Amino acid sequence: MGAIKGILVIVGVAAVMVGSLFMFQGLGIVRWPSTSFMIDDRAWVGYGSLVVLAGGVLLFLANRPPKS
Repeated sequence: MGAIKGILVIVGVAAVMVGSLFMFQGLGIVRWPSTSFMIDDRAWVGYGSLVVLAGGVLLFLANRPPKS
Protein backbone atom coordinates (compact mmCIF):
# COMPACT_ATOMS: atom_id res chain seq x y z
CA MET A 1 0.00 0.00 0.00
CA GLY A 2 2.99 2.32 0.47
CA ALA A 3 3.67 2.54 -3.27
CA ILE A 4 0.17 3.80 -3.98
CA LYS A 5 0.49 6.49 -1.31
CA GLY A 6 3.84 7.55 -2.79
CA ILE A 7 2.33 7.85 -6.26
CA LEU A 8 -0.62 9.85 -4.88
CA VAL A 9 1.78 12.25 -3.16
CA ILE A 10 3.89 12.73 -6.30
CA VAL A 11 0.87 13.28 -8.55
CA GLY A 12 -0.78 15.53 -5.94
CA VAL A 13 2.29 17.74 -5.55
CA ALA A 14 2.71 17.94 -9.33
CA ALA A 15 -0.96 18.92 -9.74
CA VAL A 16 -0.65 21.66 -7.11
CA MET A 17 2.47 23.04 -8.79
CA VAL A 18 1.04 22.94 -12.33
CA GLY A 19 -2.28 24.39 -11.20
CA SER A 20 -0.45 27.20 -9.41
CA LEU A 21 1.49 27.96 -12.59
CA PHE A 22 -1.79 28.10 -14.53
CA MET A 23 -3.28 30.48 -11.96
CA PHE A 24 -0.24 32.76 -11.84
CA GLN A 25 -0.05 32.93 -15.63
CA GLY A 26 -3.77 33.68 -15.82
CA LEU A 27 -3.28 36.52 -13.34
CA GLY A 28 -0.28 37.84 -15.28
CA ILE A 29 2.10 37.32 -12.34
CA VAL A 30 4.22 34.72 -14.13
CA ARG A 31 5.03 35.66 -17.72
CA TRP A 32 7.02 32.56 -18.64
CA PRO A 33 7.21 31.49 -21.37
CA SER A 34 6.61 34.89 -22.86
CA THR A 35 4.64 33.44 -25.79
CA SER A 36 2.19 31.53 -23.58
CA PHE A 37 -1.47 31.90 -24.55
CA MET A 38 -2.47 31.67 -20.85
CA ILE A 39 -0.92 35.00 -19.80
CA ASP A 40 -3.56 37.50 -18.62
CA ASP A 41 -6.38 35.11 -19.52
CA ARG A 42 -8.62 34.92 -16.41
CA ALA A 43 -10.13 31.61 -17.49
CA TRP A 44 -6.85 29.94 -16.53
CA VAL A 45 -7.25 31.15 -12.96
CA GLY A 46 -10.36 28.97 -12.71
CA TYR A 47 -8.78 26.01 -14.46
CA GLY A 48 -5.70 26.27 -12.28
CA SER A 49 -7.83 26.44 -9.14
CA LEU A 50 -9.54 23.19 -10.12
CA VAL A 51 -6.19 21.48 -10.73
CA VAL A 52 -4.88 22.72 -7.35
CA LEU A 53 -8.05 21.44 -5.68
CA ALA A 54 -7.67 18.03 -7.33
CA GLY A 55 -4.04 17.88 -6.17
CA GLY A 56 -5.12 18.77 -2.65
CA VAL A 57 -7.67 15.95 -2.68
CA LEU A 58 -4.97 13.49 -3.80
CA LEU A 59 -2.66 14.67 -1.02
CA PHE A 60 -5.47 14.33 1.51
CA LEU A 61 -6.21 10.79 0.35
CA ALA A 62 -2.53 9.87 0.49
CA ASN A 63 -2.21 11.04 4.10
CA ARG A 64 -5.38 9.50 5.55
CA PRO A 65 -4.82 7.03 8.35
CA PRO A 66 -5.40 3.42 7.26
CA LYS A 67 -8.71 1.78 8.11
CA SER A 68 -8.49 -0.80 10.86
